[in-house]
Amino acid sequence: MPVVSVIMPVYNVERYVARAIDSVLAQSFGDFELILIDDGGTDNSVAICQSYNDPRVKIFSQVNRGLAGARNTGIRLATGRYIALLDSDDLWHVDKLARHVAHLGENPKVGVSYSGSVMIDENDKPLGVSMRPKLRDIDAAHILCRNPIGNGSAPVMRCEVFEDIRYSVIRNNIKGVAFFDESFRYAEDIECWMRISCTTKWAFEGIAGDLTLYRIVSNSLSANTDLMYHHWQRMYQKVELLNPTLIATYGARARGYQLRYYARRNVVERQGWAALRKFFSAVTIYPGMCWEEPRKTAVTFLASIALALKLHMLYPAR
Repeated sequence: MPVVSVIMPVYNVERYVARAIDSVLAQSFGDFELILIDDGGTDNSVAICQSYNDPRVKIFSQVNRGLAGARNTGIRLATGRYIALLDSDDLWHVDKLARHVAHLGENPKVGVSYSGSVMIDENDKPLGVSMRPKLRDIDAAHILCRNPIGNGSAPVMRCEVFEDIRYSVIRNNIKGVAFFDESFRYAEDIECWMRISCTTKWAFEGIAGDLTLYRIVSNSLSANTDLMYHHWQRMYQKVELLNPTLIATYGARARGYQLRYYARRNVVERQGWAALRKFFSAVTIYPGMCWEEPRKTAVTFLASIALALKLHMLYPAR
């Protein structure tokens, strides 16, 4: 059996999927299986996947169920000791698996190992924005407020973690199991991390380095911050039922920082007015960010207002 099972959902990503697969096959740690889940797309993505002649690459097809559903299928099929998630438009640093396997091997209480990420555009060009999260002493409040894991292509996890959070579902009158909540179109990652943190003994811990390249694609799901926030709020409501004390204590802080994050995403997307609106909502809900993280908050505000004013000068109201 392989040491690592890499789970990669594939859905209409013909422009990016080869680069994602190549970044896995180029890993300095080679004892893995790459499980590609064809999630019922309509472009040439699967044909591209089928062109790889490597015994570690395994392709499975299913009716479209979304990112969470594809991950659930991949996790059920995985045979590795560790499970790594990679979205098919993202990339990995060549030493990512080696670093995480070593980290998990040396720290038996750590269930979720993660690292920082760099945002890239459609052409793999860095956007000048990095996710450099807190790495140690992570609890449920840190995950709720700041989500140090950052994105679904960052973590490498023990398979036992998923066994501890599995739950029964009925799909097409057939009983099955799930790990990610398939009702989410976004925020399925943090919803899963919150369940792990609130209901299991496993620790979250990061390692130094930006080992994931997280792609921002214009007009994609990950670029729609309004939709992202809608699903994040659904996650928030689920956590409130699971741990009301956590929400009562940290809810405003979590909402404020999440909105500031979306403001920064809007800046990257050159959406100045949207960035400014989310920034003011963020500081209204949680003004504490102004003295907890004054530099990052100020930079977000200045970038938002500069972009909004630039757009106003280019496209004045008529």
